[in-house]
Amino acid sequence: MGFFEKLGLKKLTKGLEKTASSLKDNVKKALLHKKLDEKTCAELEEVLIRADLGAPLADSLISSLRKEKFEQDISYEEVQKHLSTGIAARLNPVAQELNLPTDKKPIVLMMVGVNGSGKTTTIGKLSQIFKENGKKVMLAAADTYRAAAVEQLNIWAKRVDVPIVKPEKEGADPASLLFKAYETAKQENVDILICDTAGRLQNRQDLMAQLEKMVRVLKKQDETAPHASLLVLDATVGQNAHQQVEAFKEIAGVTGLIVTKLDTTAKGGVVVALADRFSLPIHFIGVGEKVTDLRPFDAADFAKALLE
Repeated sequence: MGFFEKLGLKKLTKGLEKTASSLKDNVKKALLHKKLDEKTCAELEEVLIRADLGAPLADSLISSLRKEKFEQDISYEEVQKHLSTGIAARLNPVAQELNLPTDKKPIVLMMVGVNGSGKTTTIGKLSQIFKENGKKVMLAAADTYRAAAVEQLNIWAKRVDVPIVKPEKEGADPASLLFKAYETAKQENVDILICDTAGRLQNRQDLMAQLEKMVRVLKKQDETAPHASLLVLDATVGQNAHQQVEAFKEIAGVTGLIVTKLDTTAKGGVVVALADRFSLPIHFIGVGEKVTDLRPFDAADFAKALLE
């Protein structure tokens, strides 16, 4: 979807300010001795782990730095450049634009994620961006067991002025709701149908059965649907995001990630750890409340914003 504009580096740097400030300050403290000895290497590795880059990646980045500069004097600028280059190399393969089919109508986006991850807000922002670029959008409130979830999505539908298909009563069958939404979207010549789903991982078996049924219903109408299954992650949970990716990959066949709330946390390094561990496309990141603060993920800019 080429109409999604990337965040400028200045805006991204501002959005990652908490993570970047903490990371840069701690790297500088680790370099007080100026020489890359065992102590400095251990301290730098600990800094990266505390920044939520994860132990395997931290070890890999510092090991490669050790090979180049061990027992030599080293400046912050040299460490900064080395880490930025290494991080960008890990991120480049996953920084992928959300490419949706051009020969399908409606295109179906299935949105998954735990409650509180920013899923509903992300649906609203995507809806507005799609709409501003001439696409006819419809929402499906398929988290039918939570009245609050339906109401939140309904508020966004009104705010963005897009139609919504919602259950008549709490606890309605999500798959039936989705069937109705798809049929309505087709009748009304909708371009993109965005489906909210439940996120109660404490009931994983129930959720898995529910999502599987929803997918079966969609495939009866279009064997290629859903055309994307996007997992929304809250960056403030740090390493807990790994567990969410593992669970939803199994449950929902996740095709890509959206990472939100990066402006409110010092744990933004988790984006790098997720890329390194799961190799799932990261389509969007969120660094603020405005619609324009949800933008496509750029590997080089992200690495620069973290360290430069």
